[in-house]
Amino acid sequence: MLYTIAVILLILWLLGFIAHVGGGLIHLLLVMAVIVIIYRLVTGRRVV
Repeated sequence: MLYTIAVILLILWLLGFIAHVGGGLIHLLLVMAVIVIIYRLVTGRRVV
């Protein structure tokens, strides 16, 4: 589920560059999602 959210945020982030949708909020959410994914990979926890 976490990877699904990250992919959706990535798509919205790319759309933000094209159509300026979402402003700075989508960039903040994308950074947070990447940090969580990296943390889970480093700690070795499984993503449910």
